Amino acid sequence: MASTTDFRNGLVLEIDGQLWQIVYFQHFKPGKGGAFVRTKQKNVLAGNVVERTYRAGEKVNDVRLEHRVVTYSYSDGAFYHFMDAQTFEDIPLSGDVIGQEQLLYLKENMECEGLVYKDQVIAVELPIFVELRVVETDPGVRGDTAQGGTKPAKLETGAVVQVPLFIEEGDVLKVDRREDKYLTRVTA
Repeated sequence: MASTTDFRNGLVLEIDGQLWQIVYFQHFKPGKGGAFVRTKQKNVLAGNVVERTYRAGEKVNDVRLEHRVVTYSYSDGAFYHFMDAQTFEDIPLSGDVIGQEQLLYLKENMECEGLVYKDQVIAVELPIFVELRVVETDPGVRGDTAQGGTKPAKLETGAVVQVPLFIEEGDVLKVDRREDKYLTRVTA
């Protein structure tokens, strides 16, 4: 059991038999009445987000998820298959469980972090920083750099990020997948 004072981003709660991860929380102490905590919670399996309010000090069931290394193998169209690095078993997960924002950066043989609940991988987290090859971008124009210009670049997984004008097709970039943001060029 945990109380609202234990809330932090990433904490997983069990509510009505479902797992919910706290994405955002804020403590409120109004001048009149008791203190309370507002949260945004994401369903770990379904991916939907809801807002919930708790009284200060209220007890909730927290869940400890184990973290395990899994490697993305392939997609068969319906499921994305991962291999557990410890047991070498195949773990099929749907795109809804992984999340569309993560699928844009998922590539074969990528090591991810599997979230394990009751000896079963129920979700995966991709690395925050990923290295991907540019497959399509417009050529940079000389003289357009006075304001630090950028241009869109399509990466090998289909994601599109804004990059500096000197980036060319074939370059490998380090990207922050949470913000769809170019960080640096790894190789040219």
